[in-house]
Amino acid sequence: MTLTRHSAYLASGIEGLGNIPSHWRVQRLKHICEVFPSNVDKKTHEGEVPVRLCNYTDVYYRETITADLEFMQASATQEQIDRFTLRAGDTIITKDSETADDIAIAAYVPENLTGVVCGYHLAMVRPRSPNVVIGPFIKRFFDSRYARMAFEVRANGLTRVGLSQYELDNVDVPLPPIDEQRAIAAFLDHQTGKIDALVTEQERLIELLKEKRQAVITHAVTKGLNSSVPMTDSGVQSLGAVPSHWKVDRIKWFARMESGHTPDKKVPAYWDGDIPWVSLNDTGYLKNHEYIEETAHAITEAGIANSSAHLLPTGTVVFSRDATIGRCAILARPMACSQHFIGWVCGPELIPEYLLLRLRSMTPELDSMTTGATVKTIGMPEVRTLRTPIPPAEEQRAIVEAVKRETGRIDELMNAAAQAVELLHERRVALITAAVTGQIDVRPEVTKSAAGQAA
Repeated sequence: MTLTRHSAYLASGIEGLGNIPSHWRVQRLKHICEVFPSNVDKKTHEGEVPVRLCNYTDVYYRETITADLEFMQASATQEQIDRFTLRAGDTIITKDSETADDIAIAAYVPENLTGVVCGYHLAMVRPRSPNVVIGPFIKRFFDSRYARMAFEVRANGLTRVGLSQYELDNVDVPLPPIDEQRAIAAFLDHQTGKIDALVTEQERLIELLKEKRQAVITHAVTKGLNSSVPMTDSGVQSLGAVPSHWKVDRIKWFARMESGHTPDKKVPAYWDGDIPWVSLNDTGYLKNHEYIEETAHAITEAGIANSSAHLLPTGTVVFSRDATIGRCAILARPMACSQHFIGWVCGPELIPEYLLLRLRSMTPELDSMTTGATVKTIGMPEVRTLRTPIPPAEEQRAIVEAVKRETGRIDELMNAAAQAVELLHERRVALITAAVTGQIDVRPEVTKSAAGQAA
């Protein structure tokens, strides 16, 4: 596909927009669209009319809003229903968020949705006249890098940022003639569809590689590396048969359990010291790393001395038992941990790296032990029952090395796929931006495509 530029350009006079095709014009959004934020909340109020609510996540995670979505139930006044019911041609955008880069994310409404009302933290953008601007073009305008940057600059707030009516109304929109808007919308629908299909393929590949990675770890720590050795029933349903020369017993017999603790946060002298303190703030890091070297918080020696916290030695395997269950890593140096963690100090028969792999293979078992509706947890009595195969120490080391080699190869493939997804996303935004700001002329490509379909 070869895309050309327009024959003549002129200066737009708009910062960040640059030159536009000479037959285009620039209009304030309020002159071509009605922009109105919603005030319909998620609650059901007595005396109001039941409605289905299009909420923030419906818009944030989708390109289009269609009738088959599972909208939440809410209520609204008749005045709100008349004003905020979704109509064909509307573009719905996120008006408020925690960060400026999540502002003005857009989804398009291709058909009238009777009974579906736009919810709070969203705004509706409705073309004033189909002879001036069409909804599909407005949707793509919001997808462009030019619009993203313009709205990020306009967003205001500290803990939560948002777009005021004035900032929404007065953004400058590069506006081609209506026939060219239709061509741009058709071109981008086709091209982004192809890009999205490629992204889906790469994301599916990543998921398959994650599954393979987990299977490699689980097989190695429960079946070993030699498929020809005699096997015997482990007596543990989740393990099945294990090599007959392995031991199978509770982890606590091979590693000393140390429960963590949190020094009093009201005492400044206990905090901001030089002793790393592992907490739930570190669980994201623990998920992706074998060793933990730095932590989000640190405590002092006074914090250790005046609490039940312990200084755990290098090589301790820490394991989260609350909230995000089973996140674990090996301490690269002496550290303490919060009460949400258990430290396993391995004895001579258990190598920390092998225990780490075994804990990371136990997700189904751990899930079956969790309790709690909003915050998941595993009690200490349950933790004490956790069982593991114990190969001879040399075999543990061989397993660790073999897993490291195989998962390293898988990780390289996953990284390559993730980079491909990132590049595809960048290409998608670049293509949309070039089309809606007139840096490319898509009309010849649309004409050629239509001729090919007719033939």
